[in-house]
Amino acid sequence: MADGFELFTDRSVVAMRVNGQLKDLATQVTTTDTVEPVTIDSPDGLNILRHSAAHVLAQAVQSINPEAKLGIGPPITDGFYYDFDVAEPFTPDDLKVLDKEMSRIIRAGQRFVRRVVTDEEARAELAGEPYKLELIGLKGAALPGDTAHFDAEESVEVGGGELTIYDNVDPRTGETVWKDLCRGPHLPNTRMIGNGYALTRVAAAYWRGSEKNQQLQRVYGTAWPTKDELRAYQTRMEEAAKRDHRKLGAELDLFSFPEEIGSGLAVFHPKGGIIRNEIENYMRERLIANDYELVNTPHITKAHLYEISQHLNWYREGMFPPMHLDQEVDAEGNVTRQGQDYYLKPMNCPMHNLIYRARGRSYRELPLRLAEFGTVYRYEKSGTLSGLTRVRGLTQDDAHIYVADEQIKDEVARQLEFVLETLRGYGLTDFYLELSTKDPDKYVGSDESWEQATETLREVAIESGLELVDDPGGAAFYGPKISVQARDAIGRTWQLSTVQLDFNQPELFELEYNAADGTRKQPAMIHRALLGSIERFFAILLEHYAGAFPVWLSPVQVVGIPVADAYGPFLDDVIARLRARGVRAEVDHSDDRMQKKIRTHTKAKVPYQLIVGEEDAAAGTVSFRFRDGSQRNGVTVDDAIERIVASIASREQVTTAWLE
Repeated sequence: MADGFELFTDRSVVAMRVNGQLKDLATQVTTTDTVEPVTIDSPDGLNILRHSAAHVLAQAVQSINPEAKLGIGPPITDGFYYDFDVAEPFTPDDLKVLDKEMSRIIRAGQRFVRRVVTDEEARAELAGEPYKLELIGLKGAALPGDTAHFDAEESVEVGGGELTIYDNVDPRTGETVWKDLCRGPHLPNTRMIGNGYALTRVAAAYWRGSEKNQQLQRVYGTAWPTKDELRAYQTRMEEAAKRDHRKLGAELDLFSFPEEIGSGLAVFHPKGGIIRNEIENYMRERLIANDYELVNTPHITKAHLYEISQHLNWYREGMFPPMHLDQEVDAEGNVTRQGQDYYLKPMNCPMHNLIYRARGRSYRELPLRLAEFGTVYRYEKSGTLSGLTRVRGLTQDDAHIYVADEQIKDEVARQLEFVLETLRGYGLTDFYLELSTKDPDKYVGSDESWEQATETLREVAIESGLELVDDPGGAAFYGPKISVQARDAIGRTWQLSTVQLDFNQPELFELEYNAADGTRKQPAMIHRALLGSIERFFAILLEHYAGAFPVWLSPVQVVGIPVADAYGPFLDDVIARLRARGVRAEVDHSDDRMQKKIRTHTKAKVPYQLIVGEEDAAAGTVSFRFRDGSQRNGVTVDDAIERIVASIASREQVTTAWLE
């Protein structure tokens, strides 16, 4: 028998994987076990570091406020949080005090010691923690090893086959100074957290994510293996804050969320409408060039449609409540015609299936590619709404492709290439792929069809040459999917396009086509959403470009600035010629001084400013000023117009290179 401390001397090893299961380094192993090291900079290692930091945060809170009740404290992307039931909300000053107490606990080098307990023992030890007791009760109601009973965050407490408590043990006295319900694993001791952590913010959060439950106080933090990595992360976050699409949307007058309309429902202002229209226009060009047929469907439908598609079985919680319509009554109030439920549509695919089914189909029509900018509505919880990235009303660039079996792989590959080339046209170039497979507790169809669909997608993804990452259990209920993950200008990853392969919807809707041999066959169906939603993609591009869109997407592409009023008419003629060529251009005839005009339009991130003074007017030239402050003088009007029009047509970035 040995433990990880004996097996691994590398100080970066913080845990181990024993026969495929994550374990603490103190776990006893035998010579027959397969043991792999887990380093602190690996994804699992980072989660263990961050979850250990969350425990230290909770210990610090209860050290300062013994009356605080514990919620849960999972690792999350780039950090961790812990929820607390406290009498008064946390303040920024509280975070400073907590940080100091965390530092003391970390320096003490307390050991994380795992202990298996029964339900009765756990209840006795945690009698003063009502939220932990609730989780223990849920554990008792679940089957052994059933983690599906819990949300991902809750599973860090009570997931797996055993109930365990982690003691924080003083290394000098051997005394347990704090404890928490947790499945682990953890770092060997608190000292390994080091100084690469920081508390970042506080927020309110409902217990178990339900507004029906008690509102708790959530403290967020981040943790990294080194102080340098922490600083790099903080720098990225500062840059991300500058690029926040909600901030830029207000500053650039692009969109808003009027309270009178409702949460998660955006309106686009004129400048935002121009950008959105350009995004959609480019997409339409690409669709038509790639043999899609454009369709249009209603915003509401009878409930029966989503009974057929199974969305009411599997997605009801994500749908708005039904509207009961069409009921008729006579003068005495007697119902003479029964009403029925209508729903705002959350998905376009069932309606596209009806378009396919509207008449007989031949194999000669396949692949049949139907595309729509379809607005759908999803009842997102208010706590999950976030600007344009998480809304309740969204427009998908949705497409559904119907194919014969022998066409499936080629068409999936074609769709993936279509996705990548189109995203490059918007200026995104750094991608990897994610393969989402069947959730064993949430799917329709046979295991055989799922396996066939999954392997087809895997082959296409591998052949693309891009990095492929597995997402076990992440598929929708009707089929596996490839997701295109794109990195933006500051290295953040966004899930964008999806290509899903579905053998089940065609069966549910009894879709058929006449095959070449005269038989009736069922097509397969490919779901393809390239932008995800127009709203979310708008936000991603806004943050990617920090509001400084390439010239073809900019709401105002050119502004003319006369040095004095006398040169306004000259610029009016230049701008009129540009507008005649389809350029979004205007002249600033305001009373502001020239330098203020330049600052105003630079702040508005206008790509090109054309400045004209006495020499330019006499010579028939303009001076170009770019967003970065550089300037090129003495460009002839004809040359300026042709270069501006060409830069828009080529969808290039704003650059001075073509003037050099």
